[in-house]
Amino acid sequence: MDKNINITLKVWRQKGPKEKGAFETYQLKDISQGSSFLEMLDVLNEQLVNEGREPVFFDHDCREGICGMCSLYINGHPHGPDSAITTCQLHMRKFHDGETITIEPWRSAGFPIIRDLTVDRQAYDKIMQAGGFVSVNTGGVPDANAIPIPKKDADLAMDAAACIGCGACAAACKNGSAMLFVSAKVSQLALLPQGRVEATRRAKAMVAKMDELGFGNCTNTRACEAECPKSISVLNIARLNREFISAKLKD
Repeated sequence: MDKNINITLKVWRQKGPKEKGAFETYQLKDISQGSSFLEMLDVLNEQLVNEGREPVFFDHDCREGICGMCSLYINGHPHGPDSAITTCQLHMRKFHDGETITIEPWRSAGFPIIRDLTVDRQAYDKIMQAGGFVSVNTGGVPDANAIPIPKKDADLAMDAAACIGCGACAAACKNGSAMLFVSAKVSQLALLPQGRVEATRRAKAMVAKMDELGFGNCTNTRACEAECPKSISVLNIARLNREFISAKLKD
């Protein structure tokens, strides 16, 4: 049965990208363990507003584990101490009465801080714009059976497509690598016949954009896979490497 707990929050506060940031400490009482982590932050902000103080800036949208915006580093883990969930799916029952919870923004060169816990994640959008799509003629929708796809390939493509682009992989990586994200987006297309037409251009363009935006290299520590809220496999990184090498050989 859920109960109410008292907690201490150490929250990173930073007024702007070029401002110096620091942790501020807040006390919250009677927080229901049945509430979500973001609902707890709502309570904190309501308390701060009532005290005439500046609320904490943090990202959120769907609160259903779909949009990937709730990007918080909680007690040393992207999205918190639970596995295979986003921050909005994390509940306060994972914490204990009297516990101190440390909350930070993503720490990655590719995700500069905008304010407090909010970071600029446009880098992932730019990588997608570089090649995370297929160019097809517009017109009528083809019959579902017009292009037969083996179930194994379809399942793997769907697993890769589960990536929500939240950035936890880069935040967890000691090198700030975006390889898991890029590999998932390349894999979901490389496994399907519709994606083979532009395969060589896609792999090179997305990797080049990733490097341009300041993300680091992959050294196979697998922290990205361990912290991914959608359990994206590092096997996709191996597929990305094959796609990239194949593209280079064709050059």
